[in-house]
Amino acid sequence: MMRKLMHTLAAAVLMTVFTTTASAVPMNYVEGTHFFPTAEKLATSDDNMIEVVEMFSYTCPHCFKLEPAIDEWKQTLPENVKFTKVPAIFRDSWLELAKVYYAAEATGDLEMLHPKLFNAIHVDKRRLNTEDQLLDFVEEQGIDRESFAKMMNSFSVQGKVKKALVMSQTSGITGVPSIIVDGRYRTDASSAGGAEDLFGVVDQLIQQAN
Repeated sequence: MMRKLMHTLAAAVLMTVFTTTASAVPMNYVEGTHFFPTAEKLATSDDNMIEVVEMFSYTCPHCFKLEPAIDEWKQTLPENVKFTKVPAIFRDSWLELAKVYYAAEATGDLEMLHPKLFNAIHVDKRRLNTEDQLLDFVEEQGIDRESFAKMMNSFSVQGKVKKALVMSQTSGITGVPSIIVDGRYRTDASSAGGAEDLFGVVDQLIQQAN
């Protein structure tokens, strides 16, 4: 009886060790299933950093739901990784939203305006598709309408919007949210197998890029 008990205990210990070890081993995500090469190598903003880009849209409910997880995950990124959001542009209304994003970035209002814009569209169900509708919303937040409108149509913002449009068209992404790593690979929650695995895939791609 004692020998049988010892065997049972030993088996339990081994099973615990195996389970713990197995859970610590990262999943091997596969190219062509969990992530894909971009349609062409995309330029990155800093050759000394690994750039991780989240392509998003304010009108996308999945982007809205992913925001808290993105905010938490990006705090875990290594120092040599630069995380950037880029507003995807697949239709005219998204073009106006991209102009608002980059104008707010330029004026220093992005941290305040970004979550409010998401909430206005997805919680308050406001239609914010045109420049006038967006400027009405911006003005409601205490931002000078005329100055912001000038920034939206400035040369610098137009240049960033053009780059966002080119990235949307040349990266190979077909929807948002999508994440591009080092200008070479793209993935999304559907390909990764869910939101949790999305970050696992991106972490693996960052390791590959090192």
